[in-house]
Amino acid sequence: MNMLNAQGLDPELLRAFQLIAEGCSFTQAADQLGRTQSAISMQIKRLEEILGQTVLSRGKGGGITLTPHGRYLLTRARQILALNDEVMTTFRAPAISGTVRLGTPDDYALSHIPAVLRRFAETHPAVQVDVLCSSSTDLVEKLQAGELDLTLVSDGNQPRNWPFVPLWRGPLSWITSTRYAPHRQSPLPLALAHEDCGWRASAREALDKAGIPYRIAYLSGTQTGTHAPVLAGVAVTVSALTLLPDGVRVMRPDEGLPKLPEFGIVMLKGRNAAQPVTDALAAHIEERFRLDFTSSAAA
Repeated sequence: MNMLNAQGLDPELLRAFQLIAEGCSFTQAADQLGRTQSAISMQIKRLEEILGQTVLSRGKGGGITLTPHGRYLLTRARQILALNDEVMTTFRAPAISGTVRLGTPDDYALSHIPAVLRRFAETHPAVQVDVLCSSSTDLVEKLQAGELDLTLVSDGNQPRNWPFVPLWRGPLSWITSTRYAPHRQSPLPLALAHEDCGWRASAREALDKAGIPYRIAYLSGTQTGTHAPVLAGVAVTVSALTLLPDGVRVMRPDEGLPKLPEFGIVMLKGRNAAQPVTDALAAHIEERFRLDFTSSAAA
């Protein structure tokens, strides 16, 4: 077996390639990596020898472009280096242990929190996360009472002068069945959550302003619970564009219901939250929301 072909990809070779592929000159890449320009050139040559393909094309005017193989490699190099850096950071970081108490409304618990908990458990195996699902108003009360270290709430529920981190902002949407048409009934049958729910207030205010008659046909203690009558085709509800169950859909603007206001998700940290476990989990939550909604926007 050819020993060159049997070797793996050295992250340092990929890092040099990534810098150059993303617009750095050999000189700039050398400065960032603390090497000489000739050493960077040798790294690229070595990378091409291992791969058996040219990844960078040098033009007559001195410019550098990616070959088709180089474009393919750049995408994979970013993924490999991100994973490599994550592993190294995890193992080199001081060990964190303890318990962090996280609060979240149920509608986020299904769509975003599972991925956060899974990733956090992988990178911080010695930390225990206790999760409480409840309404935003209840979660704020528990945070103020010192019963939670960290919580997600709907924007507008945070106490005055309490620091918060905005995680997402976007429109609320009307949700109806994919098989039935409860949105065509009059008065409009609504499935809404508890009285303190901001989504409930927004839905009623929008319908009142539009002069559309409605009735509250179903009440649920949680927002997720409002999906059941929608699945049955006997009511409509409102939701943010997060994870929706099969059998329901977002209504189109031309289907007759008024536009709903924007809605935000924020994160609050307790005044006496356990450190540094709370900061570590908070960072994971911020990153998860950024990835989720960046991907949604790109799609």
